[in-house]
Amino acid sequence: MSKFGNMKLKFLFIPIIFITICTTLILCFETNRQYKIVTNSVNITIAKIIGKIKEDYPEIEISEIIKVLNSERESLELQYGEKGKEELIRYGIDIDVINSIVEVQNQMNKNIMINILLIIGFSFLYISTILIYLSRRNKILKEITTYIYEISNKNYQLDIDDNSEDELSALKNELYKITIMLKEETENSKRDKENLKISVQDISHQLKTPLTSISIMLDNIKENSNMEEKTKQKFIFEISKQIEWINWLVISLLKLSKLEADVVEFNPQIINVSIFIEDIIKSLEIPIEIKNQNIIIKGSKDVTFKGDYKWQKEALTNIIKNCIEHNKENASIFINFEDNSLYTRISIKDEGEGIAKEDLKHIFERFYKGKNSSENSIGIGLALSKSIIEKNGGMITCISEIGVGTEFVVKYMKN
Repeated sequence: MSKFGNMKLKFLFIPIIFITICTTLILCFETNRQYKIVTNSVNITIAKIIGKIKEDYPEIEISEIIKVLNSERESLELQYGEKGKEELIRYGIDIDVINSIVEVQNQMNKNIMINILLIIGFSFLYISTILIYLSRRNKILKEITTYIYEISNKNYQLDIDDNSEDELSALKNELYKITIMLKEETENSKRDKENLKISVQDISHQLKTPLTSISIMLDNIKENSNMEEKTKQKFIFEISKQIEWINWLVISLLKLSKLEADVVEFNPQIINVSIFIEDIIKSLEIPIEIKNQNIIIKGSKDVTFKGDYKWQKEALTNIIKNCIEHNKENASIFINFEDNSLYTRISIKDEGEGIAKEDLKHIFERFYKGKNSSENSIGIGLALSKSIIEKNGGMITCISEIGVGTEFVVKYMKN
């Protein structure tokens, strides 16, 4: 940063330069005024002398006197100067010590006093300007010291953002940036703790029922040694289902927690939507066949978007799976995709029972179960999908009408 570009130094230099210019102009004006006064006094005195000489010695030519007045010092000093000095000394006037003209001497004394007062006055202005500058500077340093003390006490509510350009303002702005960063870190830490607390509560709540069920079935198996093999196998099958469900739940919650904590590393690549959708449908062949549903896919084969293939596949799989679960048997699911200069759009629409208006605004919340949710639904799949899509820079919306169906629209923004 240039010293002369420093705003606080400008505050010092500009007044000093201004005062210097004013001092110079005023002193020049005053010197010229004093010169005119002295010149006028001398001229009046000379005029009086010439008048007196002319009155007493009319034969003397005035031009000779004027010639002496306008002559250079060296030319006539030897001829008339020494004689004149001797005559003045006879009357107690030594021109080497005092001015021979009393009025001029008095005016010179006044001029000296005026000049001294002007110098003192402008010196006071210089000193005052410097003291004001130092006072403001010390005030800023005190503010910064107080601010640092407040930061050390974890008070991040202060705001000292400064738009000026000096080094102290730069320091204040850096401190402000550090404060914002610490504040964000504190808020993130609080949010992470709160999310962890909620996650633990959610996991505890969701695991309570299946663990209780597993415990009861295991107790029955242990206590009834004569239990029929068919009943025992049924219990074991149910226990396996519950364990599988618990495993899926924990993995999904861990994924969701990682996404919310921003610790997932995505590997973006160009994804062909047509191949991408076919891959997802292939992984869902069994539930599609069980409900005998028809998947109708429409879109250009060259439509693409940029994202992490594995994570986006999980997001879209959860959405299509949700449509399959809530769709009617023998019904269709319509998947359309297209792109433009702004985004790639993927629409997934079913012919299911639809979602009530009061539930629609909550469907992407964790563990939210609407009126039409199935018994096996725990309300985490759509929340996970939304989080994955948004982390990829996309967005998801849902439109639904009772008795008509539900449509999910995913948009992946370009650049």
